[in-house]
Amino acid sequence: MSEPLQFSLFDPLPEAEPAPAPPLDPATYDQIPLRAEVPIPAGTYRDLEALAVHCQQCQRCGLAATRTHVVVSRGNPAAKLMIIGEGPGQAEDETGRPFVGKAGQLLDKILASVNLDSERDAYICNIVKCRPPGNRVPTPVEAAACLPYLLEQIRLVNPRIILLAGATAVSGLLKDNRGITKIRGQWIEWQGRWCMPIFHPAYLLRNNSREPGSPKWLTWQDIQAVRDRLRQLEP
Repeated sequence: MSEPLQFSLFDPLPEAEPAPAPPLDPATYDQIPLRAEVPIPAGTYRDLEALAVHCQQCQRCGLAATRTHVVVSRGNPAAKLMIIGEGPGQAEDETGRPFVGKAGQLLDKILASVNLDSERDAYICNIVKCRPPGNRVPTPVEAAACLPYLLEQIRLVNPRIILLAGATAVSGLLKDNRGITKIRGQWIEWQGRWCMPIFHPAYLLRNNSREPGSPKWLTWQDIQAVRDRLRQLEP
């Protein structure tokens, strides 16, 4: 697959500059988890723990009314690799942890196939932090309400590589609405970081073939490219 960018994948991208924390009125800060129209500027949260407190209280969209647990993240906050999925399913809603159902178990196996551990080598989260009823795709309103939390997670974790699992993750973060089959496996530069769209593990569960050109075979190529890029980024 040809690389659409003009620079070399072997040249490191410049580090993203952390934005200084803006002064935020305490009353405004307290309104963040209650009203979607209240902005969350870069630098709002001093750490992931403070962000998680607001996520647990969040009422910024209608998904709060039907959730069992808010699903913030799992994995290593110091990892160079971040994985972003669509949203929690039933197992995630019940446990409060992302990617722990059958799709999550497959994700763990995909990472382990290239000697990556999901708890040690990755930080895992979703476009939305509450389960959409019936596991439907999050609406644009729901995704927009949750996106500022995700952007703060990215700032605080500061990953060098972001895996976008499925089309919803790609459109939610990059605002790119191309089909996942057209862009999976491509490196996309976004705000000083490398992003790669991949098939969502739930899609792979429905497509079991390992023949060359199949979704599972293509994902094997993609995760090897991610492993190689991570090695290039090692000091």
